[in-house]
Amino acid sequence: MNAFSDLLAGHGELGSRLSKRLDSVETQLQDVVRIDDLVVDAATSHLAVAGGKRLRPVLCLLTSELGPDPLNQAVDDSSLVVELTHLASLYHDDVMDEAPLRRGVPSAQYIFGNSSAIMAGDVLFARASSIVAKLGPRAVLLHATTFERLCVGQLHETVGPRDNDDPIDHYIQVLADKTGSLIAAAARYGVLSSGGSEELAEAVAQFGEKVGVAFQLADDVIDLVSKPELTGKTPGTDLLENVSTMPTLLLRKRQHDGTLDEEGTQILALLDSDDLNEENLPDVVARLRVHPVVAETRALADQWIDEALAELESVPKGEVREALEAFAHAMVDRMA
Repeated sequence: MNAFSDLLAGHGELGSRLSKRLDSVETQLQDVVRIDDLVVDAATSHLAVAGGKRLRPVLCLLTSELGPDPLNQAVDDSSLVVELTHLASLYHDDVMDEAPLRRGVPSAQYIFGNSSAIMAGDVLFARASSIVAKLGPRAVLLHATTFERLCVGQLHETVGPRDNDDPIDHYIQVLADKTGSLIAAAARYGVLSSGGSEELAEAVAQFGEKVGVAFQLADDVIDLVSKPELTGKTPGTDLLENVSTMPTLLLRKRQHDGTLDEEGTQILALLDSDDLNEENLPDVVARLRVHPVVAETRALADQWIDEALAELESVPKGEVREALEAFAHAMVDRMA
């Protein structure tokens, strides 16, 4: 298990019940990614077999407890939909980022090639669509609008901010679209699939989106300060690919404002140099991880969690709300 499923252990009967349901969803997930084709199966099951946080199914199962029928099969189906959609997006992300590692194993595109990885992701999107079709028109619309936001967020990240856009605001919107939207959908699916109210569905969706932004800000820190054997990713990959992260955006903001220190100036010079490569990247990462912009990024992640928790005001006090609060804190505790 991982930190997001482990946190359930501290919530008594609720945690025990959700852990069993998560195990069931995991079994269903491993089954649904399998394709009756030896060549295709290896690609479509690659990431699911490698494991993962499963934070979206955890959240979906947790928010289903806010409705009168949390044991409805539609809850399990919704959990599968959000995780399949997430997995599919990872295949595409790794192709675009040329990432060599994902979840501690070689990425699908590294093993099977770009075309096969893209098509494997498409197959998983199709599997998610076939499951969501059983949940009714509203669930299909939610899936479609969420998928659109995932794609729009990726496009905005690829194109970058326009001349009159604030780069940090642009980045936060990308995080909200690429990550926050699917976590919000997971939370909303949980309430709606268990027969919960519209008010609660909206509240937990807003909570989920803000938690998603905090999660990605925490990842920006983790990418710099954690060991690759723990994250499953090469530290500083985004830097090498010239992908913006909050620490580098904060450096550039200080540069624009005329407040950047000498160390930050040197780091930016290295990042902007044509000489940046896999050999000197570790030195750049080591210098950046101790710069004050990393602590500032941590503080921003904490701020987004505080805003997410404020969205739970309409959620009844009790074990479910406490578990949601623990879920939110687990998102940023990973930075420790």
